[in-house]
Amino acid sequence: MTYRLRTIGRDEHLAFVEGLPSVSHMQVPSWGAVKPDWRAESLGWIDEADQIVGVALVLYRPLPKLKRYLAYLPEGPVIDWYDTDLGRWLRPLLAHLKAQGAFTVKMGPPVIARRWDAPTVKAAIADPQAHRLGEVEATTQDPRAFELMERLRGMGWQQSGGSSEEGFAAGQPRYVFQLSLADRSLEEIQSGLNQLWRRNVRKAEKAGVKVLRGGYDDLASFYELYAETAVRDQFIARPLEYFQRMWKALTAEHPDRMRLYLAEHEGDVLAAATMLTVGQHVWYSYGASTSRKREVQPNNAIQWQMIRDAHTLGASVYDFRGTTDTLNESNHLLGLLRFKVGTGGQAVEYVGEWDFPLNKLLHRALDLYMARR
Repeated sequence: MTYRLRTIGRDEHLAFVEGLPSVSHMQVPSWGAVKPDWRAESLGWIDEADQIVGVALVLYRPLPKLKRYLAYLPEGPVIDWYDTDLGRWLRPLLAHLKAQGAFTVKMGPPVIARRWDAPTVKAAIADPQAHRLGEVEATTQDPRAFELMERLRGMGWQQSGGSSEEGFAAGQPRYVFQLSLADRSLEEIQSGLNQLWRRNVRKAEKAGVKVLRGGYDDLASFYELYAETAVRDQFIARPLEYFQRMWKALTAEHPDRMRLYLAEHEGDVLAAATMLTVGQHVWYSYGASTSRKREVQPNNAIQWQMIRDAHTLGASVYDFRGTTDTLNESNHLLGLLRFKVGTGGQAVEYVGEWDFPLNKLLHRALDLYMARR
């Protein structure tokens, strides 16, 4: 059976996504409105019965002064990645994107290759001989993921980026940290927290930290902490308008697509975080905190409330998003990995992002630009 590809409407796209247990928040139609510098298009694979069997949100970024585009499918497309005839999905995609003026295609198959449980990660951090998580024997691995990677290489796709010095890829993170909520009671999830986590949650409760749901008007309070966090942790902050646009776009599609949480102590907002939900998958998206009153443990309090709310929503996964795969003590991100490991979850490696150069000269120019940046 062959599939044809066509542009689909937002309603068609959303209806297909809502019929699945898990789809990346970057593959729902509203995500296109979060990225105004990109042109968004919803695509659907159609079978012989005229039914949609796969979808994609494609973001087109134009090259300056040229009508040529980088076509980006973040954490997508949403197709059957284990189909042995992968060409019937990707050939029409490449043909369509080339016709749209794309000079290169970047995609991120949402396929997990390896997992490391919390004890394995903890032991690796303590091992002076271990330098990267990817070099540590995984707790579990999926041979189908490695077969997929070989199949993509055979079709001319190139694995892009890899890990930077700090363990994060240039696009979407290859390594993330996830806490399984499926078929677990809240008591079982809480018992999986390490001793420090449980103590810090109790300490926050005893100190009177309150975690509240915020709204659009509270994004300014979030942003004040976020800007402080950016200076402290040395990253470039997004503008407030980005989060305001995200809120409007995502909550218009579904009222629970995006939530804002604020941790307060005696009327003082100490931490804030955004949470995204699609189906049974919940993501901790952006977090921020002040250096004030860290002893009352607002970060543990806010995460524990978000995990509890995700459990109430029926989520099967609480996703902490990107994590470093670097295990060196000198890496300032190692503390963040330790924090996440304390939940008893798993470090997860995806197959990564893949490029298909449609114009090799322009693709090489893009690679040089990204390397210099």
